[in-house]
Amino acid sequence: MLDAAARRLIDPPLNAIGRALARAGVTADAVTLAGLTLGLVAAAMIALDAPLWALGPLLTSRLADGLDGAVARATRRTDWGGYLDIAADFAFYGAIPLSFVLADPGGNGAAGGFLLAAFYFNGTTFLGYAVLAEKRGLRTSAQGVKSLYFSNGLLEGTETIGFFVALCLLPGWFAPLAWIFGSLCYLSGTLRLIGARKAFPS
Repeated sequence: MLDAAARRLIDPPLNAIGRALARAGVTADAVTLAGLTLGLVAAAMIALDAPLWALGPLLTSRLADGLDGAVARATRRTDWGGYLDIAADFAFYGAIPLSFVLADPGGNGAAGGFLLAAFYFNGTTFLGYAVLAEKRGLRTSAQGVKSLYFSNGLLEGTETIGFFVALCLLPGWFAPLAWIFGSLCYLSGTLRLIGARKAFPS
């Protein structure tokens, strides 16, 4: 819901940094993999019961997630790069809830399982929509120039990052926050299904 507005604010500085990285010979794929690595480091720190320390690598990983596209736009966008980016994103988004479950299986297990199931459903509606949009030749740049169609939703990357930051700041509140955010993920996916029914009539 907030991604389009956030992109208008962050794209200009990201594009400037991306051009500088491209001139230095840094590839978009390298930035994507660096971001994923940092995200997994953050997850490991959470699992080891250090969520506040995880905020640094977590936020830096999301900076890298924005920079890889900026580097690609400054050089050459590829289908592989877009594929790698979305796969890395989903790996990161799954690793953070899992890390809270590993940190406290008894207290966080049920809520974490619900949240991961909600992510799975919401992600499926997102990717399925992208496949059908590509099949029909639809294009959008509302969330920036992407390698695949980014359909909007109630919860997007901006909200999810904010949620992860809140979890790191308030780890004792993981369970209630996860139940709430998971429910909103199910709602977001359901609304996308309804939109897809209208956009792709049989």
